[in-house]
Amino acid sequence: MTKPGRAHDCLINVHFGDDDQPEWMHRVKNEYFKRGDSIFGKWEMEKVLAEMDENGVERAVLSANLREPKSSAIRFVEARPDRFALSVGGLDLLRPMPSLRELEAFVRSLPVVSTVVGPSFWGDGMYDAGNAVYYPLYTKCCELELPLCMNTGLPGPPIPGEAQNPIHLDRVCVRFPELRLCMIHGADPWWEIAIRLMIKYPNLHLMTSAWAPKYLPESLLHYMRTRGKKKVIFASDAPVLSITRTLGEAMQLDLPPEVRDDYLYGNAQRFFFDRLAAKNA
Repeated sequence: MTKPGRAHDCLINVHFGDDDQPEWMHRVKNEYFKRGDSIFGKWEMEKVLAEMDENGVERAVLSANLREPKSSAIRFVEARPDRFALSVGGLDLLRPMPSLRELEAFVRSLPVVSTVVGPSFWGDGMYDAGNAVYYPLYTKCCELELPLCMNTGLPGPPIPGEAQNPIHLDRVCVRFPELRLCMIHGADPWWEIAIRLMIKYPNLHLMTSAWAPKYLPESLLHYMRTRGKKKVIFASDAPVLSITRTLGEAMQLDLPPEVRDDYLYGNAQRFFFDRLAAKNA
């Protein structure tokens, strides 16, 4: 199997949390992703680095939570900031100011490349992306020039999904044209809406995290080969899907070499890492 020459993995989870996960998390593991083994245990940093090296992954973006300042993800980036960066979630958008102060402190002190929020995963899925409850976050991300990742598409867990229809980003992109925004976890079953929005808005991107590349729809691959060469970003969402599996499948996609290189590396470099390099210069 051909290995990628270079890649960034823009979303992995080195520690989902302890095994006292909510019941629906165990259901999605067993019923949706068909994973018989646990995905909730902690990873050893050297094991993660070894798999990254085996697959040509230069850097990985780790999920972190504002409420867990001593998490595995933060220990990883403190030990190896040359290989790891953070995507920070866990914001309380109903009491935004304390969370936004914490977010700004994270950005000042750690290699943070994005913040993340999943509309279906808080507030019982009541707040779609166009709701004003997100406006303080959008404003802060614009001020910090910090990319925002938002879950789109129906979620795997048995929780309400309509709030993650990408059509709700239409108003967001109109009102916050400066916002660097990335739809994550694909956009199923609303791929065509997501593609049309990316054509319409220069700062809107899409990440294929939590999607096995062999299942990506032809409409998205066509967009990647044509108008969307610079818009789609690779991520595994390991350990839900492994780095090795997702990169192996990505290498088999019907994409020209230069398009595949942008998908696996160049688009992430421009969207996430160039800003971090400028900050550290």
